[in-house]
Amino acid sequence: MQSETPNQIATDPAALEWPSPEFGAIYDENAKEVYYLCLRMLGDPAFAEDATHDVFIKAFKKWAEFRGASSVRTWLYRIAINHCKNLVQTWHHRHIITTDDEVVWQGCSHDSTPLEILEAKELGQRIHQALDALPEEYRLLLLLVADEKLSYDEVGALTDQSADAVRGKLHRARKAFATQFQKLS
Repeated sequence: MQSETPNQIATDPAALEWPSPEFGAIYDENAKEVYYLCLRMLGDPAFAEDATHDVFIKAFKKWAEFRGASSVRTWLYRIAINHCKNLVQTWHHRHIITTDDEVVWQGCSHDSTPLEILEAKELGQRIHQALDALPEEYRLLLLLVADEKLSYDEVGALTDQSADAVRGKLHRARKAFATQFQKLS
């Protein structure tokens, strides 16, 4: 099988058609949430943006295989989690040091004072440090429930465990996060 170059893909009219008329709407409805999940898993806005695009490219290519056994958002989150885990395991990601100033600026309004921006940055850094100190499973559970649109059943499906297990581990994860966050005060 001959591989396609990026130019061949871009000029092939068949490649430009959506596999389903609603795929564009799916992107519009879920891109922001997928981006924030990737951002929390990768810790870098540029990597998260690239990962988000990769997730939707994978979803686009696999759209015909989507069985509907879960919600589209759950399916996209599964793709995002797997993709981000793979990125974290690569040498390139482990050896790049970045800052999260862009995230702070995005979280502040244009009317924010320099003190408010600094406080937001410091809070964000403490949250990141507390999350980074947690086991990966706890961190992932906290990130998934931050999106209040996912039920415990959906989080369980994403993490291959029951809703009851999610509840129990989430309780322990919240306690562990609070302990870590307090240590950073």
